[in-house]
Amino acid sequence: MSALLLSLSVALAWHLCLATSYASSTASPVIASGAATQAVASLASDVVVNHSERTALQTTLSTNADVAALLSGQTVAQSILVHLACMTAGAALGPDVVQQSSANGTAGDLHWSSTCWQTPSCAILPRSESDVSKALRIITFFRAKFAVRSGGHSPNPGWAGIDQPGILVDLRRLNGINLSHDQSVLSVGPGARWGDVYQTLEPTGVTVMGGRIGDVGVGGLILGGGYFHFSGQYGLAADNVKNFHVVLADGTVTDANADHNSDLFWALKGGGPNFAVVTQFDLETIPLPQVWYEASLYSLQRVPDLLDAFATWQQNSSGSKSTAALVVSLEYAIVGLMYTEAAARPEIFAPFDAIVPLEVMATATNSTVGSLVRMFGADGAPPSQPRRDYRAASSRVDADLYKEVYNFWQPLAAEVSATTGASQTFTIQPVPANLVTVGKAKGGNPLGLAEENTQWWTTLAYWANASDDNRVRSVSIATEKKWKELGEARGLAEDFRYMNDASRDQNPLSTYGSANLAELKRIALKYDPHQVFQKLQNDGFLLSKV
Repeated sequence: MSALLLSLSVALAWHLCLATSYASSTASPVIASGAATQAVASLASDVVVNHSERTALQTTLSTNADVAALLSGQTVAQSILVHLACMTAGAALGPDVVQQSSANGTAGDLHWSSTCWQTPSCAILPRSESDVSKALRIITFFRAKFAVRSGGHSPNPGWAGIDQPGILVDLRRLNGINLSHDQSVLSVGPGARWGDVYQTLEPTGVTVMGGRIGDVGVGGLILGGGYFHFSGQYGLAADNVKNFHVVLADGTVTDANADHNSDLFWALKGGGPNFAVVTQFDLETIPLPQVWYEASLYSLQRVPDLLDAFATWQQNSSGSKSTAALVVSLEYAIVGLMYTEAAARPEIFAPFDAIVPLEVMATATNSTVGSLVRMFGADGAPPSQPRRDYRAASSRVDADLYKEVYNFWQPLAAEVSATTGASQTFTIQPVPANLVTVGKAKGGNPLGLAEENTQWWTTLAYWANASDDNRVRSVSIATEKKWKELGEARGLAEDFRYMNDASRDQNPLSTYGSANLAELKRIALKYDPHQVFQKLQNDGFLLSKV
């Protein structure tokens, strides 16, 4: 027997002695059921290649009382099931892939927000699609709680992390970035970071729709839709996926595209973590050798003027090559203007011309998308304030509405900052009608967006102390309610909540429309009939919560 399986046997024996939920002093630990024996043999055959190690694993599991109880339908403590799964995964995949502790940063401290710092019972770091398949087969067999992490950039506790007892499937090693010979398709692993993607593409003259923040992981962003600077012209990142390589809950490896598993293909384009683990995204590339951009910093006194200019630009921007970013903090406002070809200052940005900035942060330039992402791709959250949160709201375009909600938010955020030190932002993200039109032309997605000019509001809050969580988060919660209240009163309300900006208590899937939601649930049940991603996955924007 190998050293790995020897350690497995010792650990299983130890847990057998501790198990008290069902053990009997006279009962034999040997599994008598033929069906149970077959189930164990099938698992061992699926996850272990070496014959002697496979036989040893099968023998060890077949003579374990915890496994016997599980397969006979008895209740077994989750701590025992997770330990069994971790030990089996270690035997099947080896210590390089399965880390039985939080060593080497596999636990929660790699998350962007300390609200998500958790320590799993073990972490599985797959190096291949096959490793992911084996991991899911083991997790499903033992009915162990798990979480999947791509980049760990969500601030929502439990979305991409898990505490003990639980297993973290950490996809960081699936980080390949490969451009096809004809440069038409970029194949990207879920563990890659968008900054690395754009750096790789920079010399090629092509780009992809992806993430605006360089440190964000590929997987979570695309599964939530994926809003990029130029999504108004080219659609969301998810709209530009040509093929998803996936592993289903039962370990089946397959593809989802327009011709194969087309319903799953549609669902994955914004439907979240409800269907499969994606091991590779094949993205359509876009020839975009140069873009124009500039960025300026303004005093808070100019915010009303900026909101007027922003709304005016929005009303005229759909179908154009322009986009803009507006972020207001408690100290200043930043406006970034961008255009998808080399240019002098484009005329469409004229509404901003009369507003004098305090400082020009980036002079007007023609450069690459990679340069643009480096310029605008930092979130500004300092290490001294490791607790983070964001929130989603939306509305139709209206300058007066923007200003009234801002005037509600600003004193509230300032008051909370004075007592907690928290920093918060007020961000308007333009969503032109053309974004929806392009998405439909590329096969559609489940988001249920109307073809009209709208905006997706968000905020980034960051602070130091857990004791201030509720106080800090109360600002964005109240502001979302104000968007809804004023929007409904003026006929400007939009129910949609962008998943990648949504906070832990929001429910973006419920805003996709009843027909799309029903279809998503049907697809989830088709590809995951035992509801592994709904019942065993630790948390997230799950269909089972809608």
